[in-house]
Amino acid sequence: MEGGAAAAAATAAGKDGESSSYTYWVRGASLDAAPLPVPKKIEPADLSNQPNQTHLGSAWNRAGTWEEKNLNKWATDRIKELLVTMGSVDFSGGKAEIAEVTRCSGDAFLVTVRNKKRVGYTYELALKVKGEWQIGGENKKMKCHIDVPEFSFGELDDLQIEVKLSEEKDVPQQDKVRIIKDLKLFLQPLREKLLQFEEELKDR
Repeated sequence: MEGGAAAAAATAAGKDGESSSYTYWVRGASLDAAPLPVPKKIEPADLSNQPNQTHLGSAWNRAGTWEEKNLNKWATDRIKELLVTMGSVDFSGGKAEIAEVTRCSGDAFLVTVRNKKRVGYTYELALKVKGEWQIGGENKKMKCHIDVPEFSFGELDDLQIEVKLSEEKDVPQQDKVRIIKDLKLFLQPLREKLLQFEEELKDR
């Protein structure tokens, strides 16, 4: 009888042991699992308690690792502002000015890497020009276009422009050649405005 009770107790203990072992494994897994990181907002007080160290980029990137910032909105708006305030360009037989920036597309960015700042951009432009030239002994208003093919940071010495007339009717060929030559005088003031843009980009 005692032997039977002992056997029954052993069987029950075995079952309890199996159940306990299984339950312990589940609990153990939950205890050993690493908790998920909880995002923490950076407060001004947290930054003031940091050692005095000059760094570039965002506050979260104090190590100065790779960080890229898109500057397209600012760059596009600023290029347009600079070009429409360029003023008129005078020629021997007239003058012209940029009436509108019809296309200003590209990318501009600021990269912080190893605690050093680098900027860059690639853009292309299309400009509407209105002017007045002396043709056939009288002043004639003309609409023209200037296209600026793709240009990039540090390459403005190689800047090129393409010019064309919107109104060619009743314009003698020799006057067309003269007007196109006059429009190419926009190259230098355009380059100066874009150089100003580059300098401002460096300070972003």
